[in-house]
Amino acid sequence: MTKTPEELYKEGLERYKAGEKAGTLIPLFKKITDHSPKSSSSWISLSWLYLLEKKHKSAHKAAKKGFKLNPDDPQGRINLALAMLEIGEKGVRPHVEKAQQMIMADKDWLKEIQNNIKDGFDRRGEWPNLDRIKEWLFDI
Repeated sequence: MTKTPEELYKEGLERYKAGEKAGTLIPLFKKITDHSPKSSSSWISLSWLYLLEKKHKSAHKAAKKGFKLNPDDPQGRINLALAMLEIGEKGVRPHVEKAQQMIMADKDWLKEIQNNIKDGFDRRGEWPNLDRIKEWLFDI
């Protein structure tokens, strides 16, 4: 029996949370986005995996798709801003400011973003541009 894109996404997320390396999950999330190209969460997750693997151009491309599909997802905006910083593109600040507004208005989003940033540092170590995003988001 073939799994649906939703089942594959859930499986990929569980594997990620269990500590599987980002690089081994990229092919799965690429497959998910191929089969479900309008799934913003799949594009946003794929962009994060690329960011963790320092594949910045691929991260930027995936983040842009996720953002276009759902501009109201703060993680999508953060991933796009981070990818933009990594490739030296301008126009980062509006995405960070909008994400900041969204997470300050919703405690669940706030906790999720804080956890994701911590996870990024845990998995990748020193990450100057993630430090910048964190400062912009939380040093009010």
